Amino acid sequence: MDFSTMVGAAIGAAIDGSSGDDSNVDGAIEGAVAATVIRAVIPLAVTFATGWLVLRGIGKLKDAAFGANKTEV
Repeated sequence: MDFSTMVGAAIGAAIDGSSGDDSNVDGAIEGAVAATVIRAVIPLAVTFATGWLVLRGIGKLKDAAFGANKTEV
């Protein structure tokens, strides 16, 4: 188990335990799952954002070099 998963489980248990209506186990499980999902989603989001910025920059560079493609309807 990774450290971030354990921290997520501890935070989830603390949040769930503050309500006082049931045990902390389900909050720990939800926190561990959330930490795992976040650890997988953040690199995907950064990769997507980087790719989008590169494509946008290439489009602007093309427009600057060859002029904007203006189509009339």
